[in-house]
Amino acid sequence: MAAHVSPVQALIVVDVQSAFASGPDAVPAAPQMVVCVKDLMARARTAGALVVQLQNDGPEGAPDEPGTPGWELHLPVHDDLGDVVIRKTEDDGFQDTPLARLLNETGVQALAICGVMSEMCVSATARTALAQGYRVVMPHDAHATYDIPAAPGISDIVPAAMVSRVAEWALGDEVEIVPHATDVTFEPSATQRTRGR
Repeated sequence: MAAHVSPVQALIVVDVQSAFASGPDAVPAAPQMVVCVKDLMARARTAGALVVQLQNDGPEGAPDEPGTPGWELHLPVHDDLGDVVIRKTEDDGFQDTPLARLLNETGVQALAICGVMSEMCVSATARTALAQGYRVVMPHDAHATYDIPAAPGISDIVPAAMVSRVAEWALGDEVEIVPHATDVTFEPSATQRTRGR
């Protein structure tokens, strides 16, 4: 894990939607994760960094089916401060979305990623960000997932915390894993400063 992390110019909040962040079906670490994500969002806005909330459009009958209570973003969007919401249908927040164009237009070179699920949408989005040359920081306490159910003849239940840690490890040595959301700092990009964000 990284001992010191340089500032980033954007925060990508992945699928922090009501179905996953609140209620009896939320990810086990939801209360702690939500506190950490809220802190990251507040500090990113204060610093003038870009805040993007990805919102997954699940299939019919899924907890995050569009238009259902579970699909709603769990945390407020501050349009007046430049927050951006991008809807997606795939795990990877870059696939078939304007995310890459937005990051390019705003001059972002380094970003932090948080949200759910660690091994799916968070990981897929981080992997593409790395492949596209962005510096990627992932705070350990600001992403979460569910337990993996037992599979007869394969394994017992895999606890959610272990799944999240393996997801980090599987991203390789280019991603910067930091223990706490509070380890992440923000700054505006040169383009953001020019635009007076």
